[in-house]
Amino acid sequence: MLLHGVRDTEFEIHHGDSLENDWDILREPNPAKKVEFDAVVANPPFSYKWSPSEEMAKDFRFKDYGLAPKSAADFAFLLHGFHFLAKDGAMAIILPHGVLFRGGAEKKIRAKLLKDGNIDTVIGLPAKLFYSTGIPVCILVLKKCKRTDDVLFINAAELYAPGKRQNTLLPEHIEKIVDTYKNRQGEVREELDNGSIFASRCVSLEEIEEEHDFNLNISRYVSTAKPEEEVDLDAVHQQLANLREEIRTAAGKHNSYLRELGIPTLPFDMY
Repeated sequence: MLLHGVRDTEFEIHHGDSLENDWDILREPNPAKKVEFDAVVANPPFSYKWSPSEEMAKDFRFKDYGLAPKSAADFAFLLHGFHFLAKDGAMAIILPHGVLFRGGAEKKIRAKLLKDGNIDTVIGLPAKLFYSTGIPVCILVLKKCKRTDDVLFINAAELYAPGKRQNTLLPEHIEKIVDTYKNRQGEVREELDNGSIFASRCVSLEEIEEEHDFNLNISRYVSTAKPEEEVDLDAVHQQLANLREEIRTAAGKHNSYLRELGIPTLPFDMY
């Protein structure tokens, strides 16, 4: 916080276990007295293995959604932050792509968040941005009171400056992502100077539910793959016919030399 120019009088740091929720000011069970925040930003450990107790299922943060699986506490961290988000606030959390498409308990949580209109934006970022992992990550933006009934997908997986060990998001890359988020256009596909693709699209909940069964895999909605060049089959057929004729002509000329030398000729049907 200090490195980012925030004075120590403007924030309070608590060291503790978010999943256990061991910060006293956040343990208030009475909704009327609950502490809420205008902004929640989180970068939890990816796919952290945890051991929730039976009592944890009754926890006010998780009881309406169910518990994240023991193999990955990603949604537990998300629901922890989301519970304390103010109605007009916004939450941004960095997570592995698995949260977008894994099934079971995670699909149940994801589906409820979508049906309740709480997932606002899904942003796909490049690989190798972090020192601790080389995997690509995503940012989920959540709100409790959205103005739109769709989900904005931003595929920025190719938006980076390459490095030997790590890739970097430059200020202009961040600006492009933020501007796309703010403008929330219907569909954008842009080829950048280096030939990479940046794409975004607003997708209706109906499409997400009926066509993709609550799967939020970004490439299903906005792919950066370049379309394959269309093949003209008539032209290819003619090209092959021309090559075959050239081969037959060359073979005929070759056999004429063989006959002059008294050597057996090659059969034409092999061509």
